[in-house]
Amino acid sequence: MAECRQLERALTLEWLETNGRGGFASGTVAGAQTRRYHALLLTARNPPSERIVLVNHVEEWLERDDATIPLTTNLYPGAVHPSGFERCVGFALHPWPVWTYVDAGYTITREILCVRGRDLVILRWALAGQSTHAVRLRVRPKLTGRDYHALHHENAGLAGEADVADGTVTWQPYNDLPAVHAVHSGVYRHAPEWFRQIQFPVERQRGLDYEEDWWSPGEFTFELTPARSATLLLTTEPTAGIETDELIRAERTRRKRATATIKTEDALARRLWAATESYLSERGTGQTVVAGYPWFTDWGRDTFISLPGLCLVTGRTEAAWQVIESFAAHVSEGMVPNRFPDAGEQPEYNTIDASLWFVHAVDRYLVATRDWERVRRIAWPAIVQILNGYRHGTRYSIRMDHDGLIAGGVPGAQLTWMDAKVGDWVVTPRHGKPVEIQALWIRALTIGERYAKKCGDVEYAERCRIDRRSAVASFQRRYWYAAGGYLYDVIDGPDGDDASLRPNQLYALTLCDDLVTREQAEQVLRVVHDQLLTPVGLRTLSPNDTRYRARYEGGVADRDGAYHQGTVWPFLLGPFVTAWVKAYGKQGTGKKTARAFLDGLEAHLDAACLGHVSEIFDAELPHEPRGCPAQAWSVAEPLRALIEDCGVHKQNKVEQKQAVGHAVRKKPPVRRTKTKGTA
Repeated sequence: MAECRQLERALTLEWLETNGRGGFASGTVAGAQTRRYHALLLTARNPPSERIVLVNHVEEWLERDDATIPLTTNLYPGAVHPSGFERCVGFALHPWPVWTYVDAGYTITREILCVRGRDLVILRWALAGQSTHAVRLRVRPKLTGRDYHALHHENAGLAGEADVADGTVTWQPYNDLPAVHAVHSGVYRHAPEWFRQIQFPVERQRGLDYEEDWWSPGEFTFELTPARSATLLLTTEPTAGIETDELIRAERTRRKRATATIKTEDALARRLWAATESYLSERGTGQTVVAGYPWFTDWGRDTFISLPGLCLVTGRTEAAWQVIESFAAHVSEGMVPNRFPDAGEQPEYNTIDASLWFVHAVDRYLVATRDWERVRRIAWPAIVQILNGYRHGTRYSIRMDHDGLIAGGVPGAQLTWMDAKVGDWVVTPRHGKPVEIQALWIRALTIGERYAKKCGDVEYAERCRIDRRSAVASFQRRYWYAAGGYLYDVIDGPDGDDASLRPNQLYALTLCDDLVTREQAEQVLRVVHDQLLTPVGLRTLSPNDTRYRARYEGGVADRDGAYHQGTVWPFLLGPFVTAWVKAYGKQGTGKKTARAFLDGLEAHLDAACLGHVSEIFDAELPHEPRGCPAQAWSVAEPLRALIEDCGVHKQNKVEQKQAVGHAVRKKPPVRRTKTKGTA
């Protein structure tokens, strides 16, 4: 891999290992840390929240009689030291990150892996290739002990002692943080030292503080032979009974089994499928979805948009149910949480759409599992609370208006997914009646009517039917923007109706069959295709708009000001592909064209965080990846579209029978050819 030795390029290629508990290890192919979030032992004290960085890095040297050869790369002010990347000849991502170094006849591999469900990371070094002679390896860990959003600097309050036992060493630099235990196969020498002014260039680019000091307690020495590797396990867990080699064997087996469950031969779908597990995490006794790495935890909106792609098309229906059950327990005033904070237990309820996405995800779960009993007992009461909350009114003036549509918004609040805010400036307030909220509401009423009938509640079913009829009629009458050939983004806002060309209208095409005519759907798709579509996602605003921002760069205010004003979001390829196939069919050119819209993501999987899809991209060529380098819905929605709409899923015989049976029972959708009161 020639890129390993190209420092500028290798610093942009990131790797990610997650542990299913909100913790993770990450870094660059070059070996240097470029973000404050890059670390080896980063754990979540209250999974997936309250993340702390405990071990940032290790410094490594090979020692021969005549020389000391560094394998490490670090960035200091105006200097790269040491420059171990120059000896790197290979990097592999599977089954976990593996580097290969060559020097003076020696070939050394280094592996880094997290074990699922455990707060630990394992490093292993081995002689490979034609190496026949022993060589000494020195390893010096670098520690901090800080919130993962913060930075660490040299201070007198750090406790520099070590508790050394046979095969284990323990450090606890700060009393209010967990101790770090090292289980090793070498010899430890305690020799504390500070490494100062480590540079994080990505943080500098983002307009943030970018310099940190690391404390190193001492060194490990290992003798590498062709028959003996070196291992270093770092953990906050008790070390009694830990067998490093057994953990490695078990994790390798687990990953092989996970790969064997991928039921598609499509290359892009296989890689996206393989990435999905990274975003599932424990929360309490259940599961949740981490919205993105490295800085997001679990967000309600992201969770339920992602759930079909992460869990349902991949067969993880039990995980999907645990996520649904976890959020159902937190319904308040007809709302599910938008976010669980990094610290503390009080969730935040500041979204107009997360609750409606919850209803949609529950129905997708029911279609996938037919597990009505669970849905009836746990999810249906939560859905009733949501429907009633939106009908009667809840936080932030979210309410059903006299026309049956959902309105919401108060000054200073950002309630939709376009939620950037800089100080008191809400960049895209979208107060009033956003288009996607109406599609979600009408979809929720459809589900409410159907579930009420199943429960024998005829009166509630009729209420949902009447409310839905009113909302559909209002939508058909109000949302078509004839001058542009697409749908208004928001109506009845503080400044009237908003005809900004944005991708939110796609949900009116995908979630319901009766909001637009076929001709209108095709016009919307043409306009979106011509002005918003890029190879890696959809722009959030037309380039013809005076507010359009071509680049997502600069300080916090500049970046947030561009976040939804043109910046490309790859998750929107999901509804775009679904709408395209719905309009043009799954047969012939419709499906083939839709599949081609996703081709650009395949190259991206090897361009930023390897094997993952970034949160956002610049709106113009070369569409530089930005934001979180690994985002849940950026993986989930393209995968869902590939499986459900492009048909790349490889079914077994049982699934084929179920699919045939479902197709027989399902009535074909009614296509409206003319809508009263629309152009």
